[in-house]
Formats: sequence, structure tokens, C-alpha cells
Amino acid sequence: MITSVKVISALGIMACSLGLGGCATKSYVREQVAIVDQRVSALEGRLAETDGVARAARGEAQAAAGQAQTNTQRLDALTSRVDGVEQRMVEAQRKRPRN
Repeated sequence: MITSVKVISALGIMACSLGLGGCATKSYVREQVAIVDQRVSALEGRLAETDGVARAARGEAQAAAGQAQTNTQRLDALTSRVDGVEQRMVEAQRKRPRN
């Protein structure tokens, strides 16, 4: 028959081996953290680059919107001038005697 001391000893050894098997060493953790840190640093660099490109694109878009607004105002002014010239031409044609 197996004595209770042997059973308790066997269970204790099994529990310790299972518990120690799951522990990670400091060097392993450092290696894994270093890998993750490198990936995070690379992603931060790419994010900063993308942010710079987005800011530049937004600046260009705002400049283009301002130029478009200026062009629209100039076009409106030209349209009114053309309308005035057209009205004067129509009036001049009406006043001109027919041969």
C-alpha cells in the first residue's frame, strides 16, 4: 500500500514542477519585451511620418480651397461684367438703324 507521505510527496513534486515550468526567466521576458518595443518604435515612426503627410495634405487642400474661393469671386465679377457688355451690345443693336 502506498503511504500518505509518499502520495503527499509525489503531489508536492508534481505541483512544484508544474509551477516552475510556467515561470519565465528575466532574460526571456527582456527579449520578448525588446521585440515588442522594436515593433512599437517602428509603428510610432510610421505613424509620425503618416501624420506629417496628412498635415501637409491638409495644408495643400486648405490652400486650394482658398484659391478656389478667390477664383469663384473673380469669375462672378467677370460674369457681371460680361452681362453688362452683352446688354450694351443688345441695346446698341436695337438703336442702330436698319438699312
